[in-house]
Amino acid sequence: MAHASIHIYGITVDFSKSKRNVQSAEVQIGKLHLPIERQAGKIWRQTFSTPMELSHRDAFSLHMRYRKWLGMKTDYEDIILSPEDIFRVYSASDGQEYNKFHNKIRIVVDLSSNTTTEQVEQSVSSGETSELRPTTSEIFRKCPRFRILVIGKTGVGKSSLINHAFGVDKTTASHDRPGEATIDDEFISPQNDRFVLHDSKGFEPGDEHNLKIVREFIEGRRNMSAPEHQLHAVWLCLEIPCAGGALLETGTEEFLKLKSSEMLEDIPVIVVLTKYDVLVDRIERTLDETSLNGLSDKAIMELAKNKADAELQKICIGPLEKFSGPDIPHAEISTHKDHKETLTRLIQITEKCVGLHSTPEAAVMTSIAQRVHPGLKIKASIDFGVGKTRYWKALASSTTFKNRKTWDCLHVLHTDIVNVWNFYDPHLYLQSQEFRELMVKMVDKLEVGPTPNPTKTITIGLSMVGTIAGIVSALAGPAAPIVVPIAASAVLAVWVHDVYQISHAVLQRFMSYIVHLTLVLQTLYLVSESQGLTRRAIKLAVASYLDSQMCEEVHTRIQEYDRQLTILERADSDTLDKIVEVIQFYSMDAAEMSRLREKIPPAGLSSDEPWDTKKS
Repeated sequence: MAHASIHIYGITVDFSKSKRNVQSAEVQIGKLHLPIERQAGKIWRQTFSTPMELSHRDAFSLHMRYRKWLGMKTDYEDIILSPEDIFRVYSASDGQEYNKFHNKIRIVVDLSSNTTTEQVEQSVSSGETSELRPTTSEIFRKCPRFRILVIGKTGVGKSSLINHAFGVDKTTASHDRPGEATIDDEFISPQNDRFVLHDSKGFEPGDEHNLKIVREFIEGRRNMSAPEHQLHAVWLCLEIPCAGGALLETGTEEFLKLKSSEMLEDIPVIVVLTKYDVLVDRIERTLDETSLNGLSDKAIMELAKNKADAELQKICIGPLEKFSGPDIPHAEISTHKDHKETLTRLIQITEKCVGLHSTPEAAVMTSIAQRVHPGLKIKASIDFGVGKTRYWKALASSTTFKNRKTWDCLHVLHTDIVNVWNFYDPHLYLQSQEFRELMVKMVDKLEVGPTPNPTKTITIGLSMVGTIAGIVSALAGPAAPIVVPIAASAVLAVWVHDVYQISHAVLQRFMSYIVHLTLVLQTLYLVSESQGLTRRAIKLAVASYLDSQMCEEVHTRIQEYDRQLTILERADSDTLDKIVEVIQFYSMDAAEMSRLREKIPPAGLSSDEPWDTKKS
């Protein structure tokens, strides 16, 4: 049987017989680049939580960096691997690995053939699949990135918007390469490779050339059949004008007229009104000082915002709706720290529009790619990632996990949840064996620890989040190592070797794992602020969550659910509903996140430390 593609699940590079002094290693397939980490001795190994897909036409290589034994000079080498050879080996023996020897270096590639989504879903539902496959790997296969076109004049704030919305430090936009970049160029940030940006300058009065370029680009993308190549959204960035200024110019009006035509009717276009903070500041300076006597700074800010919103309606929203009608959504935004909640609304609008006009996979990728709205991460996990579509909903009946090792079942749950949050995790710490074991030990610690009082009045979820900020402060000494108070767990071996089966203990453990992992990642989102993850940051999030009242209450709720129903009474839908209920109860919105971040002191999270730091 001929295979259209093969999934690569891992790669090992063995330098045991080579005299090379390896400094770093990276696997490259097409445009995908992933690091390979040093293991014991001269072994480098990487397991890919989201399998890398290899087709016959892909370029496949290892980029090696060596340091010479004498001096500081560095050498580089690209070791080419032939896709044709790999496919030949796989087809000849249905082998699960490909071996290559290069100058005493042994390279082992772990393989598995690709399967269609329908085949995977059928086999999962029947419990007959030969392997468990993360749901997100199928989503990424169909639509690996959220594709967006951002239009706006120089100085309107496009780069700042992209950087904040998608959690990257610097956008490689066309104005960084004047005269070189075009609208067809794909800009992908190494800090967040789940979105691809197309950049276009704004529409100048009388300039029909750029309007033609944009129109032809959109038409070309509409004619592409694969979701990954289609355009998922357009942000038309317009700076909020000063009083008396005009929002819409001739070129912009001509573009908006296209919305009523067939060309743009199924492409979400969101008008982004930038520099909202400048408008608020201008309004605040005009306030009558005598009317402000006795008002707090917060009250004055709210008054300025209310007046700014009225002005915005007059100079922007009113003219926009008069010209285009109510069908083109809009959002005023600012990347200033006092107004970051405006980005949340823009992302909400975008995700909703993409969901109405594109494939489900594209809507999921909108939520995964953005890094300002934690609620959409949780929603994506529940609705599309793993919750209602596959694994969470079958915990009580064991249909999908029948005859599976418990650890393998946990592996797909963990992988999907982490993938949806899309942290900047260059070392893949969140997918590491160490972090997975840490989460298992956390669940076990809560199980064997003292049972919380079930009659205790449970605090409203969002009122507890201040407790986490206090715990972070206590742990956040820049020089002090962070110790996660979890001892070695005897149950770990049981989770690795036992087969999943229906019981009170197993169901409670799996429900606890899903909820606690989600809320640990929410805590990590709070403390990391889209920075590259370190083990120190992850340990800080785990320790903070573990010591919080939230963690105790989550465990109480799951225990109470387990006590109230017998296995025979418990349906899959009930179990899913309970998981969703608990997660949503303790979810933080973006505004709460912003307020809490202001209370968290510097924690030295850019430095790193081992997983197993002990108390001195």
